[in-house]
Amino acid sequence: MNALRATLRGFGEICITAGLVLLLFVVWQLWWTDVTAAHAQSQQTEQLQKEWADLPPHPSPSSTATPTSPATPTKLKEIPLGDAFALIRVPRFGHGYVRPIIEGTSLDVLDRGVGHYADSAKPGAVGNFAVAGHRVTYAKPFNRIDELKVGDPVVVETADTWYVYRVVGHEVVTPDRVDVVAPVPEHPGQKPTERMMTMTACHPKFSARQRYVVFSKLEQKIAKSPGVVPDVLRG
Repeated sequence: MNALRATLRGFGEICITAGLVLLLFVVWQLWWTDVTAAHAQSQQTEQLQKEWADLPPHPSPSSTATPTSPATPTKLKEIPLGDAFALIRVPRFGHGYVRPIIEGTSLDVLDRGVGHYADSAKPGAVGNFAVAGHRVTYAKPFNRIDELKVGDPVVVETADTWYVYRVVGHEVVTPDRVDVVAPVPEHPGQKPTERMMTMTACHPKFSARQRYVVFSKLEQKIAKSPGVVPDVLRG
């Protein structure tokens, strides 16, 4: 009988220890990664802005986005995987919302910010500028992606240009639907003529069963200069 009690007591202690370990893991996964990632992403944002401020002035591009022939795409330099190269602002997510956009979509990249599908178009270019972000953990940049509505602005900032996209629709798809990030979203193989942006995130929250996808179209590009900010970011 004493041996049985000892066995049960030992088993109970193991269960309690396992429960505490599991609880600590959940706290780390759902809270602490948000704290550390938010701080890191804020630092990355500040670093990128500082680097841009130190650059020489760029030639002023047109303030209005107009389609160009897909035979003469915009020439943009290649971006090394893992490098931050742009910032994304979404007024629907709050006045102070800003996250770095980093080249690549591996897990280590997504843990640091919004990831850019490396084979997709660059910001403002003809084609599909496609990005992905976490909905939970690691500062969850796309946590509220399902709140975006048609007509909402999504602003991408690069070293010399503001790009203002407008949401045109959304869809929930299975993870194998890679056609949503094709040059012409959902129409792989077609030659693009428009400047699109696609945002993707896991759906529903705390699950990777599906993907929530938001499509936007470029409305305006604005040359960066002191004091110049897109109207959608004012107020």
